[in-house]
Amino acid sequence: MKRVLCGLAISLGFLLFLSFRTIEFNGEITPDSLRKLYSKPTSEWPKPTIDPGVDYQELGVVPPSPLDLDDQKVKDRVALGRILFFDPRLSESNQISCSSCHAPDLNWTDGREVSIGHDHAVNKRNAPSLENVWYFKRLFWDGRAETLEDQAKSPLSSDIEMHQDMKLLPKKIKKIKGYAPFFIAAFGSKEVTADKIFKSLADFQRTIVSRKSDFDRFLEGNKNSLTDQQLTGLHLFRTKARCMNCHNGPLFTDNSFHNVGLTYYGREHEDLGLYNVTKKPEDVGKFKTPGLRNVMRTGPWFHNGLFGDMDGILNMYNVGMPVQRVRPEQENDPLLPKNDKLLRGLRLSKAERDAVISFLQSITTLPWKDRQPALPQ
Repeated sequence: MKRVLCGLAISLGFLLFLSFRTIEFNGEITPDSLRKLYSKPTSEWPKPTIDPGVDYQELGVVPPSPLDLDDQKVKDRVALGRILFFDPRLSESNQISCSSCHAPDLNWTDGREVSIGHDHAVNKRNAPSLENVWYFKRLFWDGRAETLEDQAKSPLSSDIEMHQDMKLLPKKIKKIKGYAPFFIAAFGSKEVTADKIFKSLADFQRTIVSRKSDFDRFLEGNKNSLTDQQLTGLHLFRTKARCMNCHNGPLFTDNSFHNVGLTYYGREHEDLGLYNVTKKPEDVGKFKTPGLRNVMRTGPWFHNGLFGDMDGILNMYNVGMPVQRVRPEQENDPLLPKNDKLLRGLRLSKAERDAVISFLQSITTLPWKDRQPALPQ
């Protein structure tokens, strides 16, 4: 009898241990075993779970800005761009600056579901973080801009954002005498043009880089910078949770576009995403894959700010994300959205979902301090 009770106690203890301290990877594996595995160079890490045809990069340390900040001309353009970024006089109302939707202390977001612009107009999309924005091949949720210079034009001239007439803006800025020395330093002339404004804003944004996180310190050799739960989450992120199919590389993005089932096709709040740019039926409902660095500070999440809780996001991914209901009249509709084939139910346990979220905390940091500069008069 004692042997039976002892065996039962050991079995119960083992089950609890599996629930909270282990995951399955070629059999039982403990946090200590994971720490040994992941203490090796990334090239020797366990192979991630990647679907056929997916091109991925291994996770890595946050990369630096691509700009040569030792070049004085570059520094001068960045200094001008930083001032312009914070100056509400770029808007028609003189009330809205770029920093209104991309606030440094909010990791360069605005904390809203969707942004509020000119005359309190409500945008239809969430303001993404500008951290590491230089890395993306295409900008905006729908990829309609290919460079940061192109991107700068859109909010400035948008009727519901900054509502500025771009023909008038250079003249408006030129009237502010205090700007002349900044334009001379940056471009060798006090002449103000829209292109110079765009270039300066773009170069400033190219300097916005995430701080190093606990995960970066782990990669650099501090193997105690991740907790057991975070280490378990890292392994799940790379394997069972299948996150690296879309969120890979140093900035946790594949630099691509996917339909995750939030198109609202044929209903209120419909947004066709990349299709609005390409007009290709296969692009209906596709939106840019955001980078996940500092993700725990940049909610609400998704292009429409639908989710304000990371538990909710993991729960949705766990069941495979919503699928478009097909009405009889839509059966032959070429624009009917189709969820990305990479989406499938993850079937993670509560402990596993918590571990993934804990790992996301390890790639999240407070932002660098960047207070509003004194504006030229």
